[in-house]
Amino acid sequence: MTETSTIGQKTGAAAPNKRASVRAAAGSMIGTTIENYDFLAFGTAAATYFGAAFFPGADPLAATLSSFAALAAGFLSRPLGGIIAGHLGDRIGRKFVMIGALLLMGCATFAIGFLPTYAQIGAWAPALLVFLRLLQGIGHGAEWGGAVLVAVETAPPGRRGLYGAIPQTGVPAGLLLANLAFLVSSGLVGDWGWRLPFLLSGILVIVGLILRLRVEETPVFKELKANNAIAKMPVLDALRAQPGMILRIVGIRLAAGSAFYLVTTFVLSLLAAQGGNLKSVGLMAVVIASVIGLFSHAFFGYVSDLWGRRRTYLMGSITTIIIAFPAFFMIVSGQPFLIVIAIVGTLLLCHNVMFAVEGAWFTEMFDPRFRTSGISLGYQGSSIIQGSVPLMAAALNGAFGWVGPATLLAIVGVITTTAVLLSPETLDVKTGDIKADHLGASK
Repeated sequence: MTETSTIGQKTGAAAPNKRASVRAAAGSMIGTTIENYDFLAFGTAAATYFGAAFFPGADPLAATLSSFAALAAGFLSRPLGGIIAGHLGDRIGRKFVMIGALLLMGCATFAIGFLPTYAQIGAWAPALLVFLRLLQGIGHGAEWGGAVLVAVETAPPGRRGLYGAIPQTGVPAGLLLANLAFLVSSGLVGDWGWRLPFLLSGILVIVGLILRLRVEETPVFKELKANNAIAKMPVLDALRAQPGMILRIVGIRLAAGSAFYLVTTFVLSLLAAQGGNLKSVGLMAVVIASVIGLFSHAFFGYVSDLWGRRRTYLMGSITTIIIAFPAFFMIVSGQPFLIVIAIVGTLLLCHNVMFAVEGAWFTEMFDPRFRTSGISLGYQGSSIIQGSVPLMAAALNGAFGWVGPATLLAIVGVITTTAVLLSPETLDVKTGDIKADHLGASK
């Protein structure tokens, strides 16, 4: 389906050419890859190393819970990053936010690689770990809004779903790099098994920064600036004008994020507790799913350009409900083949389908004057809940066995499906429209 863009009609500015669109999408994707490598490396380390290094002396369950609590701290600070990025992205520009987020995340991640352990400095070790995780959360919270808007607002007409899915590919790409780094470093002596992946992030940040500096500001923001339409208080404007949309995004995001973090963090710790080589099987399954994700995100984004955002998203949310119990049954079976099928299937059919659509759909939901603020508030607001999902799953597993986390996954699937059904289809919305009154209710 095609559209007639309003970009440039008031200022005479040219709509983006294909080369600019490709450069913007590639710059966004490379940056999100690095950001997610940094953020997700912490999740892998929390599931496999941090319990012993930073929370020793406790029984295995308590150490795992403490490690996941540190993981959750990063999710709690993500909304703050979203608020800061929302304000700056709507006031100064989308590109500025992308660069700043990358620098903050990169410095915090690199510093984790130098942290002393509990055995070296006692209680200061977990305190410093949590502090750096909070900085990671702020950086990650600031990253998504700017990266997605640069890709979507610069996309060719009728291809926003495809181009909006490209920066989302940074998640499987970052996850792939993080898990490969841990697979390679797992044979190293002592703490190098978890330190090396964090130290390698320094090289990635330099590469990402060089590439992002070459990305241009979006035509939509240029037009807003040329017409003196820049919002003075974009965060407050978004909360006043479209509070229902922000809340719906919180619900829409819940299943995709929960499925992802359950599989990539909690399930790895569950497999490690079963002993044998099952942890390595889990890591390899995540690597396989990440490779598939490099292609599936673009495919599902393209599908949403043909079928619509809401219909495509429903495929993922409903599938989450259906496969929750079979997936966890296979994960605890102890059979490597079934474990791989469960992990790959959950990431591909649940997370990837939904996550691929979010960039375009959420962008289209908001007035461009406070678009960065609106999508960041909803997206990162949902992260508060998602970040506690591995912790809740570990507690439920301790009380009820695998049925507990399976029930949790099914419940978030129901919540997301309800939120999707209450949200509008936005396929025909023009990204340059300085209005959003047509999105006030579900169609």
